Amino acid sequence: MKIQGNIVDIVNKQIFKGEILVENGKIKSIQASNHKVENYIIPGFVDAHIHIESSMLVPSEFAKVAVLHGTVATVSDPHEIANVLGVEGVDFMIANGKQVPLKFHFGAPSCVPATSFESAGAVIDSEDIKKMMENPDINYLAEMMNYPGVLFDDAEVMAKIKHAKDNNKPIDGHAPGLRGADVSKYIAAGISTDHECFSYDEALEKLEKGMKVLIREGSAAKNFEALIALAPEHYKNMMFCSDDKHPDDLLVGHINQLCERAVAKGVDVFKVLEMACINPVKHYKMDVGLLQLNDAADFIVVEDLKSFKVLETYIEGHLVAKQGESFVQSVTFDLLNNFNTNPKNSADFEFLTTATTMQVIEALDGELITNSIQEKAKIIKGNLVSDPDRDLLKMTVVNRYKDSKPSIAFIKNIGLKTGAIASSVGHDSHNIIAVGVSDEAICKAVNLIIKHKGGVCAITESEELIVPLPVAGIMSDQSAKDVGLAYAQLDLMAKKMGSTLRAPYMTLSFMALLVIPSLKLSDQGLFDGRAFAFTNLIQD
Repeated sequence: MKIQGNIVDIVNKQIFKGEILVENGKIKSIQASNHKVENYIIPGFVDAHIHIESSMLVPSEFAKVAVLHGTVATVSDPHEIANVLGVEGVDFMIANGKQVPLKFHFGAPSCVPATSFESAGAVIDSEDIKKMMENPDINYLAEMMNYPGVLFDDAEVMAKIKHAKDNNKPIDGHAPGLRGADVSKYIAAGISTDHECFSYDEALEKLEKGMKVLIREGSAAKNFEALIALAPEHYKNMMFCSDDKHPDDLLVGHINQLCERAVAKGVDVFKVLEMACINPVKHYKMDVGLLQLNDAADFIVVEDLKSFKVLETYIEGHLVAKQGESFVQSVTFDLLNNFNTNPKNSADFEFLTTATTMQVIEALDGELITNSIQEKAKIIKGNLVSDPDRDLLKMTVVNRYKDSKPSIAFIKNIGLKTGAIASSVGHDSHNIIAVGVSDEAICKAVNLIIKHKGGVCAITESEELIVPLPVAGIMSDQSAKDVGLAYAQLDLMAKKMGSTLRAPYMTLSFMALLVIPSLKLSDQGLFDGRAFAFTNLIQD
C-alpha cells in the first residue's frame, strides 16, 4: 500500500512531498516524491490520559468514534470500573479493547477505593498491584490520587509505587494545587506526570521540578486556556488529554480539537504535534508508530495543519476511518455489574434540624474544584429543604452497593428550577448522586437509577428521561451514536429545567470526588478536601 501527501516528520521537524510504502503493518519506506496531493500525513493522535468509562461507552465502541478524529491510541486508566468491580473490571476493559484496532494502553488503578471516606464496590491493594504490574497488558501505575499517603509515607501507598518501579513502569500523578515542598516530595517518590494543574503558576512549578504536565480539556474540567501559554517553551514535557469525555462531546471531536486551538493560539505546529503525537508514546513506551521507517503504520491524513480535519486514519496499516465513516466493528460482550441497593422513600432524604446556617458546596463551571460557602438554611416542618429561588439545592449520595442511609448536602450553581437529575456515574466510587428541588423529586430520580441498575436521568412532574448504563452502572451496551444522541437530549432537558452549566451531568459526577478540594459529598458524609476529613453540613 502506498500513501502520498505532504509528510510531516515531527521528529526531524520537516515537511516534504512524499510517498509512504506500507507492508505487513509497518512503514517499509518513506521517499520524497513529486506529486499533486496536497493533504498532510502525520502520526496519529494520542490521548495521554483518559477514563474510557466516562464516555459511557465500552472500549470497542469508544474506538469506533475516536478513530474518526484521528486518535490511534489512548493512555487509559480503568479506575472507574475498578472501583465498581475491582480487577475483574480492569480485565473486562483490556479484553474488550483488544477486539478492535485502536491501541488502548491500560494502567493499574492505584486508588481503589479512592479514599477510605467512601464506599466502593471493590478494593485493589498493593498485592493486587504487584500482580498487575507483572502483567504485560498493564503498562503503568495510574494516577496516584492519594497524595496525602505519599506525603506521609503510607506503607500501602509506597508499596504500590515500589511495585511499579520494580517493573520499570511509569507512575501517573494527580495532585491538584500541590505546591512547594509537598510537590517536591511527591515528585521524588517517582511520580512523573500531572493532569490536574488548574493554574499557569502551578503547572510551571511542576514542570520546573521535572514533572510532565498534561493539558486537560474534558467535558467538565477545562484547563487549556490556563496552560497553553506554557507550550512554546515547555512543549517537550507536555501532552494533551481529555481525562473525562462525555459521549456527545466525543462525537464532535477529540485531541484534534486541541491541536486546532493550539495552532490558532500561535503555537508552532511541530511543537503542537509533538505534544499530541510523540510525547505520550515516548513517555509511556507505547507500541505506536511515529511515522518513521520500520514503525507501525499508525498515521492519519489531514486536510491541513490548521483545522486538522481528519480524512483517513490508519492503524497497523489498516484503514480504520475515512471521510467520517468508521470501519471499526462492534463486538459482543457479556454484561457485568454490581448494583445491590433497594428503592428509597422520600423520608430517606429528609435532614431534620433547627439550625439556621449551613455549609454549601459551590460548584464552578468547567472546574472539578469547588468552594465552601455559608448560606442561610431553609427549613419546613423541621426539614432542611431546597431553595430554588436562591439556587440552593439538596444533593444526595446513595450507596449503590448496599442499603444504607443516604448522605445529604447542599449545592449552589446547579441551577435547577424544577425536578431532579441523578446519575450512577459518581466519581470515584460510582454511588448514586442526585440533586433536585424537592425530596420527592430526588427520591424519584434515585429510584429510576436503581430500577435500571445504573444510568443518567432527569425527571420533572410530567416527564422522565434516562440513558441506561447496564455495564457496571457506568457504561452503555449501545453504540456511540445512540448513546451520544440520547445523552445530548438528557443534557438539553437538564438545561431546560434551569441548569446553566455547560455540562451539568459531568459537573454533578465530580461532586463526590473527594480527592479534589474543597468541599464534596460521599455516601458517608460531607467532606473537606483540604483538611482531608469529614465536616458538618450545619454550621450553628
